[in-house]
Amino acid sequence: MALALGGRTVAEWQSVMSEVEFRSWLEFYKMSPFDDLHRFYRPAALIARSFSGGDISDLLEWLQPRPASKEWSQADINTFKAFGAKAPPVKGK
Repeated sequence: MALALGGRTVAEWQSVMSEVEFRSWLEFYKMSPFDDLHRFYRPAALIARSFSGGDISDLLEWLQPRPASKEWSQADINTFKAFGAKAPPVKGK
């Protein structure tokens, strides 16, 4: 994370960042990873795939998956997706 935030060493970040802020950055990273795989390689792979003439609209979620529902586990969502369906809406919401 120190590399992504830049400008300081790990020790310097530890001395100026509170634990609350650090945990906030961890949550942000879980939802929107900012490593090289997600920032550079996955978009490049998607662009390369688009040159084959296929529809890439279904693959856009691959770049930034939606957060999992509290009602459905990621395994449930993957199962729905495997059958070509989306998870049903959460009841009462």
